[in-house]
Amino acid sequence: MHPSLLLLLLLTLIPPLSASSPPPHHSHLTKNRLHRRKSAAPPQEYIEVTRPLPSDSLGLTPSCTLPVLSHSFGNTINLPPTNTTYSPPSNCSWSRAVLHLSAASNGSQYDRLAAVWLSGAELLRTSTPEPTPDGIFWNVRKDVTRYSSLLRQSNLTLSVMLENIVNDVYTGVYRVNLTFLYYDVAGNGTTNKTSNLALSLFSSNRKSTIRKLKDGPVPPTLKSSLELDEKPADLIIPISAIGDEGFWFRIQSESDAVYQGIQIPLNTYRAVIEVYVSFHGNDEFWYSNPPDSYIELNGLPTKRGHGAYREVVVKLDDNVVGSVVPFPVIFTGGINPLFWEPVVSIGAFDLPSYEIELTPFLGMLLDGKVHYFGLGVADAISFWLVDANLHLWLDDKVDKVQAGPIKYDYPSRCVERESEFQQLDGEFEIEGKRETEFSGWVNSTAGNFTTYLWSKLKFENTIKFKNNGTEKEVNQKVKVTNEVKVESASGASVSSVTLKRKYPLKITTSTLAGSGKDTYLMITKLEHSLEEEKQDGNLESTFENSQKSSGWMFVQDHDVLSGAATTYQSYVVEDSFGCFNRHVLAENGSIKNDTKSFLCARATS
Repeated sequence: MHPSLLLLLLLTLIPPLSASSPPPHHSHLTKNRLHRRKSAAPPQEYIEVTRPLPSDSLGLTPSCTLPVLSHSFGNTINLPPTNTTYSPPSNCSWSRAVLHLSAASNGSQYDRLAAVWLSGAELLRTSTPEPTPDGIFWNVRKDVTRYSSLLRQSNLTLSVMLENIVNDVYTGVYRVNLTFLYYDVAGNGTTNKTSNLALSLFSSNRKSTIRKLKDGPVPPTLKSSLELDEKPADLIIPISAIGDEGFWFRIQSESDAVYQGIQIPLNTYRAVIEVYVSFHGNDEFWYSNPPDSYIELNGLPTKRGHGAYREVVVKLDDNVVGSVVPFPVIFTGGINPLFWEPVVSIGAFDLPSYEIELTPFLGMLLDGKVHYFGLGVADAISFWLVDANLHLWLDDKVDKVQAGPIKYDYPSRCVERESEFQQLDGEFEIEGKRETEFSGWVNSTAGNFTTYLWSKLKFENTIKFKNNGTEKEVNQKVKVTNEVKVESASGASVSSVTLKRKYPLKITTSTLAGSGKDTYLMITKLEHSLEEEKQDGNLESTFENSQKSSGWMFVQDHDVLSGAATTYQSYVVEDSFGCFNRHVLAENGSIKNDTKSFLCARATS
């Protein structure tokens, strides 16, 4: 029977939920009984749609390859990370590095979170798909050149955390391999044409609008203040836990902030903090959480409340120096697990990190004292996993760099909330906005430069419950604008970079009670995207990654018994490197259409 006909039949047979049995709406589900039997099919590849790395799209051969770990993560719950010793390959010239994670699993299992750290600094945060009895496999490739100062050191501890539970019900073991690939883009093994193209894609000296100034040479890292990979930092200091339970800090509530004392070198002329974050437990779907009053007055058993606003906050000695509303990554067991077969959600294989420029605050840091870097999550409930890497650039020609603050303007959080509900039906609105401005000067051997930071955040979230709470609609819009300007001592513009990001999210669910115990039918729709516009001098780039999903599933407790789903993804990027677009249609667990092109839209019109 066609899935849509089966859905119509189920709708005629299933009674609506009563007020005493509110729908679960957004939960974390498995497909244990849906894929219970093997079909003798070969293992299926799961993918996250992204732009190929230049090393892959050009077919470059690595200068050297270093396998570092091969491990099966079985019953690893409450165990420390798996460790191995890392040393870079000898007699190998390289300028770029790529981390390749390959993994496979079969059986039944929840999706799991994983991370890779080198000497306590996080290199990758990822999550697993939910396996099937026939087996699945997937690959993640990430350019990790920004961590070169660590990757060139020997005898460091490389740690991998993947907490998993294996028993009679959840049988899936995750088999993981980690390999580093090193590329010398100007070295041997490529034709001149390919080598020149690789240099243009990889080089930190690609075409820009930077002018030579009479004040002296411009430091390379000032040329693009929002890019960590232009010139990797000279020193990376992890802001992380001791590692017994992973190097991430576990944030249980808004008051559960963590601090780490660091004394930075006196010859630091640039500083950037890179924050890794993911959300779990009662806050996995924080963007869909109603207020506590709705839960309490209706006597609901869920603890997923406290409203739908969250913001990761970075502090320096109790002064807020930056914050971010994270992109709502959906793990493969979330909303509707059938959406993510075999195309996973945006960011599920390579969760984004967030960069905050700290150069204007070097006037506070360059005093030879220990300063405390803090990480917290506004309005958080249990639980969030957060850590950070502090990237520092050093002036090797002097022992001490002079620096001072100019302006600090970080207004208190401005969030307005409206709540109106009668029993299980109601509407909740949250709006937040903020503009911040920081500036400071740094006088190094490259000259006296002033960095200006300006940021604007606008947040909107609406949650509606209808039909006795059986229908739920979530609409969220996040808009962020970050601008970094660098000027010389004479006031001449050195660089100006503006990055605008939007990530809208819309989720609708309708839930009907089933005839069996703890069973229900859920009809789901999802639309979300990550959109970016960047202006770097006269150079412009645009990026849009969107997914639209729809489907239904028949669920018992937290297990999907049957269902159908469709996901369409569009990935389009155009920048100084060129263009790439890919469009994928997945339906009921298989890819029906997949087209990709490196041609720009204007060129094909």
